[in-house]
Amino acid sequence: MTATPLLDINDLCAGYDAGNVLHHINLSVGRGEFVCVIGANTAGKSTLLRTISGLLPNRSGRISFDGHDLTELPAHRIPGLGIAHVPEGRHVFPGMTIEENLMLGAFSIRTSKDLGGRREQMLGIFPRLRERLSQLAGTLSGGEQQMLVLARALIMNPKLLLLDEPSHGLAPKIVDELHETLQKINATGTAILLVEQNTVLALSVATRGYVLESGEIVLAASSADLRSNDRVRTAYLGL
Repeated sequence: MTATPLLDINDLCAGYDAGNVLHHINLSVGRGEFVCVIGANTAGKSTLLRTISGLLPNRSGRISFDGHDLTELPAHRIPGLGIAHVPEGRHVFPGMTIEENLMLGAFSIRTSKDLGGRREQMLGIFPRLRERLSQLAGTLSGGEQQMLVLARALIMNPKLLLLDEPSHGLAPKIVDELHETLQKINATGTAILLVEQNTVLALSVATRGYVLESGEIVLAASSADLRSNDRVRTAYLGL
């Protein structure tokens, strides 16, 4: 019997005032799994993550997470269930230090005895942050800010990490480092749902993926199968 997914989305429709952006989405992420969603800039990828994290209400369908129905939950309740959402754009607090930004992510575990251990684990994954904890976040490079927002999300020890275009605007060398970092994060047992326009990156780190076009899932397969699919190769890999 197939294990119950950590995240299970069924027949989801969601959108904004003008109408639906997502149309009857069915998607799942298993415990500890690394899944990607690829598609063009207007495919609805960010809308999908915003709906999962409660920032945008769904209009129909169901979102289940670790036995909880997220459909009616307010956004501020969802992180406490174990979902961390890193939106596109590297939203650091520029006038605060790296240390202060990092500890803001620990709001849900401030009384936990494990807080110090979680902090040390993050600084182990992102050693560049340890070197400059008192530096203002606004003075960091784009790649360093991306490290900080990842660490800030992970310090709460989420079961599922939602990542929205983490490679956007980064130099190729930094993207390679990000590739390695995401694999390390997943190896700790954290499930990841990654949405990316960088199809090469997405299919190289995820084990399974979905192709989203105009708000609809048009393909779902292993990353290896998607890399060899003629439609994906032509539309997203430029081959």
